[in-house]
Amino acid sequence: MFGNKLVTSMIDRSAETGADRRSFLRTAGLAGLGVAGAGALGAGGASAASAADTNPPSSAQPNGQTANGELISDATILNFALNLEYLEAEFYSHAAYGRGLASGDIGGNYNVGAVSGGSRVPFKTASVRKIAEDIANDEIAHVRLLRSVLGSVKVSRPQIDLVGSFSAAAQAAGLVGPGQRFNPFADEDSFLLGAFLFEDVGVTAYKGAAPLISNKTYLEAAAGILAFEAYHAATIRTTIVARGKGPAADAISNARDSLDGPSDLDQGVDGPNGSIIVAPGDANGVAFSRTFGQVLNVVFLNPGKTNRGGFFPQGVNGDIRSSDKH
Repeated sequence: MFGNKLVTSMIDRSAETGADRRSFLRTAGLAGLGVAGAGALGAGGASAASAADTNPPSSAQPNGQTANGELISDATILNFALNLEYLEAEFYSHAAYGRGLASGDIGGNYNVGAVSGGSRVPFKTASVRKIAEDIANDEIAHVRLLRSVLGSVKVSRPQIDLVGSFSAAAQAAGLVGPGQRFNPFADEDSFLLGAFLFEDVGVTAYKGAAPLISNKTYLEAAAGILAFEAYHAATIRTTIVARGKGPAADAISNARDSLDGPSDLDQGVDGPNGSIIVAPGDANGVAFSRTFGQVLNVVFLNPGKTNRGGFFPQGVNGDIRSSDKH
């Protein structure tokens, strides 16, 4: 039905790496057309994909270059972001509505992982409930947008832990004692602190990835989501301050900072001389960036070289999986 020239153009727009192309051809049933040359298994116990997807692509069409000189494709970057959006969408959707993502919003390359934990928060304040619902709707929309932009090269939702991960993070921050549980779905304040753990990481992740994206369609999607994540983060921050939970948020900030390397990047909500920090950044009012590896260290709740743990017990899906490679 399509000529080779048109199909080649479709693949070039929809797939960035050799692995992406194989996936596109396989999913679209075009492998026999010969219009593209041959050019990740999730970590540990993640389910196996096809043999062609278990290794990083040997030849890629690079779009950006990481700090260590590694070339990386636009689709790879957006798939990395999609993992984070799955996590945020599951957290907020459970908190606001008592349910996770719909079955039509979780499939893709690599097998789908299960979600542990999550429940509807017993909100007592209408404004906090409405904030949760609004952000939940946004995060679900982000998942759908990235999946739409990525098309047949999108990754599926990985395994997500919304139980032990929060307890481990709260223990590291000193909010609960060793062996004690922290449930972000138990009440409004716990929900806000759980949300605070995510939101700043999302902003810094998109900020760090933006300079590496060259495709205008992908960049527009990422920039739009970055803006929304910043709105979310500021809302969560100001609400936490208004409810007198600044010290707890600052403890979470310090715990995050202990995970992402020796630099003192993270900023809590309490500023000097009684001021508050609505938007963390530098003296020029510019948000700071995290590398892919730093983001993974935070969500894996591990400052070392690892490819799983924390919120993603079996790792994330896609070509960016290990904190020591990016």
